[in-house]
Amino acid sequence: MKLINEFEVPVPAQQAWAALIDVERIVPCMPGAELIERIDDNSYKGRVSVQLGPVRLALEGVARFVEIDAAAHRARVDAQGTDKKGRGGAHAKVVFQLVPEGGRSRVAVDTDLQLSGSIAQYGRASGLIAEVAKALTAEFAENLARDIGRQAAPAAATPSQAEPEREPRSGVVPISGVRLGAHVLWAALARLLRRLLGRE
Repeated sequence: MKLINEFEVPVPAQQAWAALIDVERIVPCMPGAELIERIDDNSYKGRVSVQLGPVRLALEGVARFVEIDAAAHRARVDAQGTDKKGRGGAHAKVVFQLVPEGGRSRVAVDTDLQLSGSIAQYGRASGLIAEVAKALTAEFAENLARDIGRQAAPAAATPSQAEPEREPRSGVVPISGVRLGAHVLWAALARLLRRLLGRE
């Protein structure tokens, strides 16, 4: 199953790239994600919780950078996890490509997702998975932009204006269930209307 998403961050490419490859920094920005441990310089163990329809999946596994091309602002990640309730697993090959756009940066995310076990049935509902992925990407982008803004503000302030240094964030940043549900529901209604109007 192919998933293609993109988002923008309000900083130049070099600053955005440094944030994107800093796993300890970006994981707290990912809705439902938690970093368990750093295995080595390129491998990390973590867990992800996501709601697909009436079922909440909790996947635990390892993500590994298999390519980091700093000159091209491109990275490839291989991630594999299994559901804690034994319902199967997921294997994702993800390519991140950062494109400079003036003082901003656009990030394209191409994912090749394979599901196994009983949760593979959701592969037949690829439209639902695509809409959930789109909503999660949008919320991640907002969280990351907010985090980058907090990091930039103290550097731009005078010593008397600078905020006190904060402890690193930890734990899971919960996804907004109302927002995600509304996004997926609206997409489903839009598809239904197009079918009723004979456009599909």
